Amino acid sequence: MTLPEDPNILLSYVNMKLRDDNLSFEDFCAENDVDIDELKKRLASFGYFYDDVTSSFKKK
Repeated sequence: MTLPEDPNILLSYVNMKLRDDNLSFEDFCAENDVDIDELKKRLASFGYFYDDVTSSFKKK
């Protein structure tokens, strides 16, 4: 699957999958054939960071 281009939809999709499918971020990236660092950079460019404690992306 290709990830959404829109930053809000991308953020919502990633966080939903992490929450609903109880996936680790690494597992999510592996299942979707996404480079972990690239996705983190992409979301960081929109002001989000990955929070290990909640296993979700949050606004900086």
